Amino acid sequence: MSTILAFAGSNASASINYQLVSYASSQITEHSVNLLNLAHYPFPMYSIDLEQSEGFSNSLREFCASIQKAEGLVLSVSEHNSMPSAYFKNLLDWLSRVDRQFLANTKVFLMGTSPGQRGAMTAMKAVADLLPRFGAEVIAEFSLPSFGQNFDQEQGILDAEKKNEFEAVLNRFKQSLSA
Repeated sequence: MSTILAFAGSNASASINYQLVSYASSQITEHSVNLLNLAHYPFPMYSIDLEQSEGFSNSLREFCASIQKAEGLVLSVSEHNSMPSAYFKNLLDWLSRVDRQFLANTKVFLMGTSPGQRGAMTAMKAVADLLPRFGAEVIAEFSLPSFGQNFDQEQGILDAEKKNEFEAVLNRFKQSLSA
């Protein structure tokens, strides 16, 4: 049994990406999943001056250690103006300063959703290109467009085609952890 860390790249209290990553976590029964809500992890805006004057906070070190202990990562990226949220980019900046290879040997299931028809695809592309620089292996990707029409808190993914796609890529991710 592998350990998986799951979170959304958002600090919004009602994040649709958190709802999606929570749903994905509930579909993984073969492994131990630790679901985190990053709304409870406030990090200051990164600057070299702040790093040099204050160093790394305990919450940042603990979060980095949680990532490094996990064999897999389920991540749903939020998108603002076709880019990953400033909060998530800031988090990556801090984590990469604690340890440049903070995702070494970590298998990633990368997801994203948005209210619009592109389903955070542009932000996902940026993150998919960036994560391997920190040692990650992006195993599977899934984009859910039009969140309000395609997702229900009780039923999960409503669109049959998207649900089948989700199940296929989730299975690919789970199988990679079993290998």
